[in-house]
Amino acid sequence: MSQSEPGGQLNPDELNQLSKSELVQIILTQQKLIEQLRQEIEKLKLSRDLDSQTSSKPPSTDLLKKSEKAKTTADDKDKKRKPGGQPGHKGKTRKGFGRIDRIEILQPSICSHCGQTELLIEPVKVDSQQVAQLVDKPIEVVEYHRYHCQCANCGQVTKADWSPKIIPGQDLGVKLQAFLGWLGNYGHLPYAKQQELLWELGQVEIGTGTIVATNQRVETAINPSVEKLSDWVKLEQPPIHVDETPWPVKGVKEWLWVFTNEHFCLFRAADTRRRRELEEQLGNEYGGVLSSDDLGVYNGYSVIAQQKCLAHLRRHFQRLIKTPGQYNKTIGQTFLKLIDEAFRHYRIWQNDKNRYSYQVWANQFKDKIRRALQKWSKKGGYEAGKLLRNLRQKAEQWWYFLDHPEIPPDNNLAERSLRLAITKRKVSGGSRSMERFLQTANLLTVVQS
Repeated sequence: MSQSEPGGQLNPDELNQLSKSELVQIILTQQKLIEQLRQEIEKLKLSRDLDSQTSSKPPSTDLLKKSEKAKTTADDKDKKRKPGGQPGHKGKTRKGFGRIDRIEILQPSICSHCGQTELLIEPVKVDSQQVAQLVDKPIEVVEYHRYHCQCANCGQVTKADWSPKIIPGQDLGVKLQAFLGWLGNYGHLPYAKQQELLWELGQVEIGTGTIVATNQRVETAINPSVEKLSDWVKLEQPPIHVDETPWPVKGVKEWLWVFTNEHFCLFRAADTRRRRELEEQLGNEYGGVLSSDDLGVYNGYSVIAQQKCLAHLRRHFQRLIKTPGQYNKTIGQTFLKLIDEAFRHYRIWQNDKNRYSYQVWANQFKDKIRRALQKWSKKGGYEAGKLLRNLRQKAEQWWYFLDHPEIPPDNNLAERSLRLAITKRKVSGGSRSMERFLQTANLLTVVQS
């Protein structure tokens, strides 16, 4: 290594032999390296401090950063909501279950005052309380006898139909099979615990293979309905929210997509996170409104309109506040206030549905956005510049809800729908085959819908 190279080891004697220009060159090179290292350190610090408020990380990862010794101040306690019912909240007291299966009469047998046992049958007063009880055997074992009878007229033998509550040749009834499907795909109960539960509820002992086969049979039964829903989405093209999450299949990363709105939830098992998965489900172009995050897959997709998630945009500006830069903190705070104002007024519209007042505010809000972009676009550094250019170039996608309040400004519906799948993935560790992954997507579609 030469003496002028950054990593060269130079002793005082060697330095004394160098010319002034060579020494200057070494100093400049070292300064450049120091600046590069400083920038790398700042990036690492920023990455270390990311949480669910400043990135797309789930809130569960925030717990790992909280110290056990961290203490809250008096101000923090005032800002933080206390658990339980909040002041002014109207309770929803249960008034019965909508049905009574049986009535149990409780009569006193002895007078609590004199000890006599002769009490009048007609009560003076009756207190009543409805209680949901777990009965001794919620699972019953039924043996069906199907009769074959001879006709007295023609002599032919006719057999009775099997009960619609059973599937001929299978040990578990229809409702019990559906219950196991619900336990595994919504309750996230592993096969072994499903076995234990059946034993506790009804002393029914079955093997793991039976539960696996039951899960497959339930999926086979619902598969036509899921395919029909998939075709309907592509044909009708309703407004939808889209998101995706990784799913391991025998150690290989696959992807689970979700397409949802307030009426249905369609999961799709896929190999990739690419545009082709979107096009295979929705078509090469889509006539509805697509709500999503700002992932590159959705950029440029042919769709009548898009609404990008403002909650994700808020996290980007929250992160910008912590990023070193002359105006980053001010720019981040400015746009955080604007985004919070947008969410606040959208909630007001959800409550009162006053479209006129909403549009008056929306028009004023557009001017605020325009003025803020004009003010800060030339002052922002690299990180701020990327965000502000994104806001200008995709303005119709970030602010679509201002003119169409029936479309929410976030993608929370898709993210909430994915929570069911993510919990199952964490419990099960993924799928053992692509076929099982496809079955899981169909089962999640039904239980989430």
